[in-house]
Amino acid sequence: MDPASETLQIEIASGEAGQSDETTDRIDRWLAGRLAEMPDVPKLSRSRLKNLILDGRVSAGEATITDPSEAVKPGRIYRIQVPPPEPADPEPETIALTVVYEDGDLIVVDKPAGMVVHPAPGSSEGTLVNALLAHCGGSLSGIGGVRRPGIVHRIDKDTSGLMVVAKSDEAHHGLVVQFAAHTIERLYRAVARGVPTKSKDRIEGAIGRSQRNRKKMAVTANGKPAVTHYRVIERFGTRAALVECRLETGRTHQIRVHMSHIGHPLIGDPLYGRGHKAGDPDAVKAFRRQALHAAVLGFEHPVTKERLRFESALPDDMDALLAGLRQPGE
Repeated sequence: MDPASETLQIEIASGEAGQSDETTDRIDRWLAGRLAEMPDVPKLSRSRLKNLILDGRVSAGEATITDPSEAVKPGRIYRIQVPPPEPADPEPETIALTVVYEDGDLIVVDKPAGMVVHPAPGSSEGTLVNALLAHCGGSLSGIGGVRRPGIVHRIDKDTSGLMVVAKSDEAHHGLVVQFAAHTIERLYRAVARGVPTKSKDRIEGAIGRSQRNRKKMAVTANGKPAVTHYRVIERFGTRAALVECRLETGRTHQIRVHMSHIGHPLIGDPLYGRGHKAGDPDAVKAFRRQALHAAVLGFEHPVTKERLRFESALPDDMDALLAGLRQPGE
């Protein structure tokens, strides 16, 4: 083993495990839950523990655990070898960030439209992760075994607004738990084509990959459950409406898909919209992205347990779009 590795030791008392349902008896899941309850130790996700087991870094006595699904056995002492974080693949880049809040465990940023969150083929530079690596420097923990910001949720490249990013393993684990439990407050403002019949409503429709266009998501019977609550804030005749959307779940392109599903795609949306119309006002013709902004983000600080809530004003391009829609005759 790498001498720089950290060794964690967990003893399972008789009767503590092995008597509950089978999902909690998996060694990877059980150890992740136990570490989450222990103070002053790294918080490792189940997937991280699974990889450590497959790498031969988890043992019980003289035996190396090789199967992440192995049942937990009472009376055993498990040892976990956690290697030091590897260097991140993305390179730090000095890119201006709008930081709304920051402490030793997390950072909240107001992402501009046009910025990709994480490097990917075709977008390896200029991403939010590149900027965070430069901004945070050595303060980042080895989340997932790699020294990088903990991206626990994303917003699309051409969606603007608030994002929270973990800087420590403990914060990363705590935020993942809150997102999974749907306790994060996420409120978006969007400009939709037409005006929904109901001033507020609940849109429920499972979202999965579209069978017609693999680049798109769609409401489909085989998708993951998804719920969006919307409220009309302002109407612009019958052509458009400013709506407020609150996410109950967080699926890929959820608001864009759900609003399109009810017949009111977002203005400027190149994937789920219907292009410009002959009678569109100049402000609509000039708008070059989906009119969507992550305006409110609220959550419990995963370390201090303080309730945090942040708001972001609409960016200039959406303000200009609304101003154009308000013009007489437009």
